[in-house]
Amino acid sequence: MSADHDVSFLKPVGDYGQGGVFSAQWWRGFTTDFWRWATTLDHKKIGVMYLCATLFAFFLGGVAALMLRAELFEPTITQQVTDAAGNVVTKTTGELFPGWQSTQGTVTTNNFYNRLFSLHGTLMVFLFIIPAVPAAFGNIFLPIMIGAKDVAFPRLNLMSWYIYLFGGIFAVYSLIAGGVETGWTFYTPYSTSTQWGSVTSMVLGAFILGFSSILTGMNFIVTVHKLRAPGMGWFDMPLFVWAAYATSIIQVLATPVLAITLLMIVFERTFRVGVFDPALGGDPVLFQHFFWFYSHPAVYIMIVPAFGIVSELIAVHCHKRLFGYKAIAFSSIGIAAVSFLIWGHHMFTAESPAANVIFSALTFLVGLPTAIKVFNWVATMYKASITWNTPMLYAMSFLFNFTIGGLTGPPLAVLSTDIHLHDTYFVVAHFHYVMMGGSVIAVLGALHHWWPKFTGKMYNDKAARWMAVLVFVGFNITFFTQFFLGTHGMPRRYATYVPEFTHLHQISTIGSWVLAVGLFGHLLIFAQSLVGGRPAGRNPWGGLTLEWYTDSPPIEHNFPHEPMLTHGPYDYDLVVPPGWDPADYPLPDPETVRKAHGH
Repeated sequence: MSADHDVSFLKPVGDYGQGGVFSAQWWRGFTTDFWRWATTLDHKKIGVMYLCATLFAFFLGGVAALMLRAELFEPTITQQVTDAAGNVVTKTTGELFPGWQSTQGTVTTNNFYNRLFSLHGTLMVFLFIIPAVPAAFGNIFLPIMIGAKDVAFPRLNLMSWYIYLFGGIFAVYSLIAGGVETGWTFYTPYSTSTQWGSVTSMVLGAFILGFSSILTGMNFIVTVHKLRAPGMGWFDMPLFVWAAYATSIIQVLATPVLAITLLMIVFERTFRVGVFDPALGGDPVLFQHFFWFYSHPAVYIMIVPAFGIVSELIAVHCHKRLFGYKAIAFSSIGIAAVSFLIWGHHMFTAESPAANVIFSALTFLVGLPTAIKVFNWVATMYKASITWNTPMLYAMSFLFNFTIGGLTGPPLAVLSTDIHLHDTYFVVAHFHYVMMGGSVIAVLGALHHWWPKFTGKMYNDKAARWMAVLVFVGFNITFFTQFFLGTHGMPRRYATYVPEFTHLHQISTIGSWVLAVGLFGHLLIFAQSLVGGRPAGRNPWGGLTLEWYTDSPPIEHNFPHEPMLTHGPYDYDLVVPPGWDPADYPLPDPETVRKAHGH
């Protein structure tokens, strides 16, 4: 067995020898393991490093979100009152973060709020949701699921990790030290008129992160094309691989547009070249076109991998062949294609009437491939033998939340209703139902589904199910309330609001606390499993894709010999999952199988 089979990131402190953390033996063991991880070409270790980094970014972004909701618990009201001496004084109530003096002058509540939501948005989008599934779970499992020893370009894979790490540190430092107040979109005129140094360095950080995304996408495309196991055709691949492949296409084609756009901001601010700044002869709407030409496909970089995860969760935990495999596979490619055609629906208030009509019509196209997926998932669950464990609960949570996110999209695509809802909390709620209720819920499902495989340890599923319920309830309390705020006219990105919105804001803030408790509970459950969890075995869920044929955790090159595919990834009506007793997994009558498949 390879030395890399020992997953040393699970070692508790002091496990390098008997002398404790101050002994020379402990430090030699620690530095050896650190160097092994820092220079590894093993796709699984690189994926684990991505996973730890993205979850840390999620933690920081979540803390910023909790601070935002705490600030919005009460409206900030400024009024003039008369004190006991008869003097008229200005009194401000509801400020959680009062103003203070700094080297940049007086920083008000609004300034601090702007910096917080810029920090929250940038961390969540660029450092968590975009890389979390493709770079983390894709790196760990995509090569195993197609029977490969590693990705096509292992050294390029390691380089993309270090680019992500450097870009992430650069971006976080810029956000915190510089006080960026542009939001995660870097819209002009904010990015062309605010502080030069902080905005420029933050934009460069996002520029650097883009290269990591491009290299990862290119690596996965080549891996899928060239390294599939013998016998694995295109329609023998797991649907998670199809989703990662479609996502990689978007990453490679769309990310360079963002990189060039961000570079133009730097040039404009540094050399005073008029591109987006009207004072220099530029056009601020041009920035929106460039930005959303990348960022709307980026929404699908975030959600398409989540679709692949949900396909795996439903198939494995329903123990049933997926309904409409090819339709789900092609719909991922269809979403990737349509995502490049609908960026203009973000700018209905800044375009010509003709462009508005065209982009409004095109926006409805993306509902077709996503509706195909939802229908096929529900059809798969019909009369299935469902195991209601934590991964399956998260699959159901995804279906509920993402459907709400999808159904609240058409009001924003219809011109008459979007005029009222544009830049209100309705948009915030819709976006979070897709990104948090969709992508993040899928990430949590993936963590619980594949945790036994890449750690070799089981977690307390009963406790995890309770935490999943808390996450679901807390999320819906937090964001469903915001639909009502939006329809009543509450604008987004405001630290102050009229008292009439107080009750709804307080309900939303309380929901965020419930959500935080559920997420923190998951953290404790995973930590306990690393310390005292029972061994997982190769196939605790009864899956048929190739990762369930490997050890838990997998050996260095995944398989002791090159695997030969003998069945499809979801042939639950034909094959007993490896490691399962056929007596506990009865197959249907062969004649029934032939009729079901039209033979």
